[in-house]
Amino acid sequence: MGILINIDNGGTFTDVCLVAGEQVVRTKTLTTPYDLTKCFIEVLKAGSKELYGQENLQKLLAETDYIRYSTTAGTNAIVQKKGPRLGLILREGVDPAFLLEGQEEREMFAAMVDDRVVGIDVNEEQSKLEARVVEAVNRLLSQGANRLVVSLGGPTMVEDEGKIRNIILRKYPRHLLGAVPVLFSHELVEDQDDVKRTWGALINSFLHPGMERFLYNAENFLREYRVKNPMLIFHNDGNSARVAKTTAIKTYGSGPRGGMEGTKALAQHYKIPALLTLDIGGTTSDIGLVKAGQIKEDVYGRIEGISTPFSLCDLISVGAGGSSIFKVVDGEIVVGPESVGAAPGPACFGRGGTEPTITDAYLLMGVLDSRSYFRGSMVLDESRAKSAIEEKIAKPLGIGLEDALLKMEQAYVKKIADGLRVYQNQADEVTLLAFGGAGPMSACGVARAAGIKQIIVPRLAAVFSAFGITFSDIAHEYQANIVELNRQVLQEKLDQLEERAKRDMFAEGFDISECTIHTHLSFFREGEYQTIDFDKKDGLNVALEGVSDIRLHLKVVKPISHFKLEENKELKDYKPQPAYQKSILHAVNQAVEVPVYRFDDLQPGAAGVGPALIEDEYFTCRILEGWTFRINENKDIFLHDEGRKS
Repeated sequence: MGILINIDNGGTFTDVCLVAGEQVVRTKTLTTPYDLTKCFIEVLKAGSKELYGQENLQKLLAETDYIRYSTTAGTNAIVQKKGPRLGLILREGVDPAFLLEGQEEREMFAAMVDDRVVGIDVNEEQSKLEARVVEAVNRLLSQGANRLVVSLGGPTMVEDEGKIRNIILRKYPRHLLGAVPVLFSHELVEDQDDVKRTWGALINSFLHPGMERFLYNAENFLREYRVKNPMLIFHNDGNSARVAKTTAIKTYGSGPRGGMEGTKALAQHYKIPALLTLDIGGTTSDIGLVKAGQIKEDVYGRIEGISTPFSLCDLISVGAGGSSIFKVVDGEIVVGPESVGAAPGPACFGRGGTEPTITDAYLLMGVLDSRSYFRGSMVLDESRAKSAIEEKIAKPLGIGLEDALLKMEQAYVKKIADGLRVYQNQADEVTLLAFGGAGPMSACGVARAAGIKQIIVPRLAAVFSAFGITFSDIAHEYQANIVELNRQVLQEKLDQLEERAKRDMFAEGFDISECTIHTHLSFFREGEYQTIDFDKKDGLNVALEGVSDIRLHLKVVKPISHFKLEENKELKDYKPQPAYQKSILHAVNQAVEVPVYRFDDLQPGAAGVGPALIEDEYFTCRILEGWTFRINENKDIFLHDEGRKS
């Protein structure tokens, strides 16, 4: 097996996880939002240096089998509402107000479409229809539209959108410079829900040009090095596909999905019934759930509060992260949701930030080491952290610095623990998986506040979303609405989906005989979403009475190489020697000397008790009093709460 390269492009850092046989290396570089190709290339160079001891991009790419890539570029574009101006074509007489149910929809529509909407009566005589289509397109273009979306509801949607498609192709041939980029909603997804389908098409068109420009630039760069296989884009459904077979909307939220795929792999490997995720980043703590080996999803995934026809990870984002701003309001400490981000960053970064954050607090408490933070490449300034917290927290509360630090931690832990309870209540007993740059540092406190007794900190916690991508295959998913449920209709729809699957996998470079296909039906019964497997050989053996929104789903998969986890081994526990001791501010407002272990020095079987710190190059795992830790065969850290001493 060749090298597997897995890249997660985040808002602050771009992470890479390289799998070369049994060797796994990882590193990070700063994301360059002004040119994502730059940080893509830089992280590959940094990865080659980690693997070989010196930078050798040519060798790395020559030895690579697959490159899987996820990006938050789409997410950032939606959040910032930066993208092309869209024009929308609806049926004559349809008021676009049906798309504007809530504040989120109204704000997004104003940013994407505004007043660039026209209606067309597709039942007009052909020559009049052609003239009307040309008039509509020209009007939208003159209003500043860069791209068009056609969304016509009703049972004849496919046929009617096809009429407009044929006219536009004749009048605006694609080989001419004046060709108009147009998306016909049924080509993205066949969904009878006009609101969800139209919003899906608008969001996809809004993301398309930016994603296309960057991803093809990255792919062209790789072609210069003659990589074996095309770059694969990791999707928000857990699948991967080449750039040419990726729709832009599938890139939204793909980074967090990588973390959930890694969680799913660990839950299945360790046979954990319910694994709750805690991914603490700079601005938010993202919480998800894997139960019975399956990722909890929202059937109609929401993008900035807007329902779409695509399922997405059902994640809860709590506005508390490493860069969240702390302030005093009415005598109480409030955490977030505002954040200082990576620039200027926490006060201790010394980049002009003056707002207090938990990063500043943990530095002054002794949890973070000012000299070794981020591999020692960033020296933290304690004096700036102290000034920010004394001025903005201690003085308004009328307390000393140490009391202010402890109250900041209490508020931070409580806010995240409260967020965990939403999913915690959906399982009898949960284990917490803590990752992200700041997850392991607060995991014990958060878990104890939430009543969770076991934590796993994966060895690749700081790049866990990139690591999770290694478990994806080349795959595509399709769906079709079933209006009339009978054998003939199901067979016709299934034939259509299978033909699309065959065509798409051929474009990926595989014959359909090399792939596996799974089909199922989904529907709602008494408001509950349900699924049943469907095999065209056996037919439908279950009566579907009293159900709604019936859909046929098909997934085609070409398995490719994954990272292999070590099977459970009998390990002899040993007590490791700490690298040094350091003083940490304790919850009772006193300093306590604790051992500090270097994570790289801990071998499988290493075990100990808290209070202690485990320092990795990119994260710090804080182990509170009453907790035990053990390093297992995969070098994952298992933590158990044995309870505080009486």
